[in-house]
Amino acid sequence: MPPDAKQRQIRTHYHALFLTWGPQNWWPAESRFEMIVGAYLTQNTAWTNVEKALGNLRAARLLSAQGIRRAPVAELERLIRPAGYFRQKARRLKIFVAFLDRQYGGSLAKLLSRPTNQLREELLSLHGIGPETADSILLYAGNHPVFVVDAYTRRILARHEILPEKTSYEEIRELLERALKPLAESVAEFSGVAQPQSEAGLPGAAHPPSAMSTVKRTALAQVYNEMHGLIVGVGKSYCRKSVARCDECPLQKFLPRTLTSEPLARRFPRAAPGS
Repeated sequence: MPPDAKQRQIRTHYHALFLTWGPQNWWPAESRFEMIVGAYLTQNTAWTNVEKALGNLRAARLLSAQGIRRAPVAELERLIRPAGYFRQKARRLKIFVAFLDRQYGGSLAKLLSRPTNQLREELLSLHGIGPETADSILLYAGNHPVFVVDAYTRRILARHEILPEKTSYEEIRELLERALKPLAESVAEFSGVAQPQSEAGLPGAAHPPSAMSTVKRTALAQVYNEMHGLIVGVGKSYCRKSVARCDECPLQKFLPRTLTSEPLARRFPRAAPGS
């Protein structure tokens, strides 16, 4: 597929999903620091587990840089245990706060006001932060216009034959950013779209509005924000790794003809148990 065609397809996906589900209210957090803690905790676990860990930190009054700084490691591990890999994640949170104190006097505002590329390099230099976590912090906490690529993004692009699933993180990110950038000029036309409700609750991967999800952003950052949330909605509910529910997905009509003509079970076979 030519580059221009790939970009048009991605924009079409965005329009179809947004008009179906509306705003997704990402990231669900009440402060920038809570968002950053959530980005660490969500590594290799489901968001429901992250919410339990965040709830524990909140109840203990430790969901702040000051709280993480003063909490004994053993207590921090106990509180975030529901998120899994709790020993690693406790150490990584301590490392982040130490970095924030050492380089920026404990000020998130100073950290997040750094130029995007420089801040990204700094974040990637920290133990426990890879591209997805760094870009999540940049976009959701710092309002930097970068797209967050996750496993759902790879899977959807591959199944729609836009990019191979093994494509590098940076190549995927650059394609999504180029494709979505023109939409920032017309983002106002979608800003008034009412969020639909379903019998199961909020649509897609939507969350109730929060302080961070409703913060004022640049138009471009908002488009990247919405597309990431919409992709998560597709990945969680329809474009699953083991069993794809293509016939019910809002993107079904965009599947390549070679796939839509095949039985669902043959398109994307069931993966091995535990995958």
